Amino acid sequence: MPRVTIIVLGGTITMVPQASGGIAPSVSGDDLVAAVPALVDVAAIDVVTPFLVPGASLSFAQMATVADMVTAAGQNGADGVVVVQGTDTIDETSFLLELACDTGADSAAIVVTGAMRGATAPGADGHANLLAAVTVAAAPQARGLGVLVVLNDEVHAARFAQKMDTGLPSAFGAPGLGLIGTVTEEAFRLRLIPTTLAFPALSLADAVPVAIVQTGLGDDGRLIDTIADACFQGAVIAAMGAGHVPASIVPKLEALAGKMPVVLSTRVPGGAVFTASYGFPGSEIDLIRRGLIPSGILPPHKARLLLACLLGAGFTTEEIQTQFQAFS
Repeated sequence: MPRVTIIVLGGTITMVPQASGGIAPSVSGDDLVAAVPALVDVAAIDVVTPFLVPGASLSFAQMATVADMVTAAGQNGADGVVVVQGTDTIDETSFLLELACDTGADSAAIVVTGAMRGATAPGADGHANLLAAVTVAAAPQARGLGVLVVLNDEVHAARFAQKMDTGLPSAFGAPGLGLIGTVTEEAFRLRLIPTTLAFPALSLADAVPVAIVQTGLGDDGRLIDTIADACFQGAVIAAMGAGHVPASIVPKLEALAGKMPVVLSTRVPGGAVFTASYGFPGSEIDLIRRGLIPSGILPPHKARLLLACLLGAGFTTEEIQTQFQAFS
């Protein structure tokens, strides 16, 4: 049988009601796997629980540990690795694992999953999501696709996946792009093959502080003035539309880009930042001319992760611009 290692980090899938109110991580990886007996028909399972925390509390240091565990599992003969965690940051952690781990055709498949409903809630989706994730991780066609996100029997490429709803079991989507596959009749059905990214493996432990600033109607840019003094080493601007900001804050952004790499993203969920359409002050053409780096299809929170890792690895501004072009 295929061998799949399950790494349980916590999240809603492990949460049960607490005496103090609400739900919190409590279910270990062993207990979680034991509650899904159908797993033994899919793969030989190894499970480890390095920590139990909510998804929103995961850190770069913890994800560096997870990346090392994923790599070690593959080197020890695992055909696939499933990371189980809170959905708040699945779209971020899965992208980080893609930046840090080997996802070539000869490496173990890497799948990230979680749950939108607590373990004891009516209609809890955690067990079904875990079974679907292991099904994908055990499938030969999952190798070489990059890191995958599997929930609600839907399979997404990590670089495209975004959490689109705060509560629905179908919370994850890929705006403007869609699924790459499904789990149907207990099998992984691959429908689309994402492009391969030629990225150097990046160290998550070396990531540096990067700020995100979202602009909007009437913004005077006062937050931009605080970024350099707060010891950030880079910044991401979540602009409006296709990459536009109020004309009044353009000088502030130009000055900031003279001090550190500044990436231009958009607060719009779907679509890429433009590079050559609008020419007014504060447009994407204007901002790129002033030194900002377009993020392509990467939304602000993923652009922040990539920039933090690239800066931590010592990439120059010109080299960072080249790496972001892979997402144009």
